[in-house]
Amino acid sequence: MLVPTRLQSVAIVGRPNVGKSTLFNRLLGRRVAIVERFPGVTRDRITSVLQRGNIFFELTDTGGIGQAGDETALKVTQQIEAAIEEADVLVFVTDVREGLVPLDEMVVLKLRKTSKPVILVANKADTRQLEADAVQFHKLGLGEALPVSALEGRAVEELLARILEKIPAGEAPPAPQMSVAIVGRRNVGKSTFVNALAGKERVIVTPKPGTTRDAIEVPFYKGTKLFLAVDTAGIRKKTKLEDSVEFFARCRQESAIRKADVTLLLLDATQTISRVDKKLAQFVLSEGKPCVIVVNKWDLAKGVQTEEFARYVRALLPALRFAPIIFTSALKKTHVFDAVELTRSLFEQGKHRVPTAKLNRIVQEALSRRSPGVRGGALPKIFYATQAETSSPTIVLFVNNPSLFSAGYLRYLENFFRNNLPFSEIPIRLKLRSREREKR
Repeated sequence: MLVPTRLQSVAIVGRPNVGKSTLFNRLLGRRVAIVERFPGVTRDRITSVLQRGNIFFELTDTGGIGQAGDETALKVTQQIEAAIEEADVLVFVTDVREGLVPLDEMVVLKLRKTSKPVILVANKADTRQLEADAVQFHKLGLGEALPVSALEGRAVEELLARILEKIPAGEAPPAPQMSVAIVGRRNVGKSTFVNALAGKERVIVTPKPGTTRDAIEVPFYKGTKLFLAVDTAGIRKKTKLEDSVEFFARCRQESAIRKADVTLLLLDATQTISRVDKKLAQFVLSEGKPCVIVVNKWDLAKGVQTEEFARYVRALLPALRFAPIIFTSALKKTHVFDAVELTRSLFEQGKHRVPTAKLNRIVQEALSRRSPGVRGGALPKIFYATQAETSSPTIVLFVNNPSLFSAGYLRYLENFFRNNLPFSEIPIRLKLRSREREKR
């Protein structure tokens, strides 16, 4: 098996609500981590590769050190400790507005157990007076704190320069061959599925629904091939959204679907298919994304056969009637990588480009088998067709009048193309264009 090239890692750490996620987003130059005013929003390790010239490193955002409470808080602490253990450089963030607090000193005790370089940052230094207040953190014994305003971008480039001084130059990391968005409603086992792919507890799993909030990118290998799994927050009805964190989590899931090459839609074998499942299936279809339907927790399903359950899925999710179905147990790691093999197959299907001559022969055959019929006294005509895009195959039909083609006839054409083109298990988009309008 290929041993992946290890990137240098820089972890942002600190107590809750000091602005770690804001700083993470500012360094990346885009909004990746969810940011809110109240503490405890970030739970999992969120990572992204940052490049400056020929220097590459993995930047990691972490939850707040010192959270107390339930099992979730314990899992957050474990993720922070794993980030510190794997990091080559630590960025310790404090809050200059609140000043030095005992919890900062607790963080220092944790960091001193490592021999890794630490860059001390006094965040929220939005004014010159606040910059001057950063001197108080000298008591921590980590040297002078760099006053920074992650919110306004003050001194962030200086911080980045200090980080780069500690990171050696190296080759660019290999790009994943395929990205897979793991989506589904709450508590269907998405994070457990991602951890099974990663071979370790890379994202937090608890019995409590709604544990995952951000979209967590997790690279994994299958043989010598590098892939990227994106764990997303569980979704429920919009009318039940609790707060802005859930709103942004929904946005992150939709964005993950748009960016991914393929989607795995997870269903819970022990639960009935819900309205949320149907909405997600429709959204995946609207984005034109190849999709594998994963019936997870199959080890817990009793008294039902796979064929029977597959018919149930087809009946309830007609939008994805063409998508392959696989039955898995992420907890027991059963058929998890078989699902990845299916995504690779769909990914390859999407790469095909059909020659225009062949496509038009198929169009003529479809017309000869079933005429679109006269509508409003006019006969719909298809002059020719061409494939406009791959990945999400788009077939453009040049016609005399798009409004003459009924939805039923377009479904017939889509099914005919699916049966006669190498797109049997992925979405096909049909676009109608008036030839007369094209000439003008």
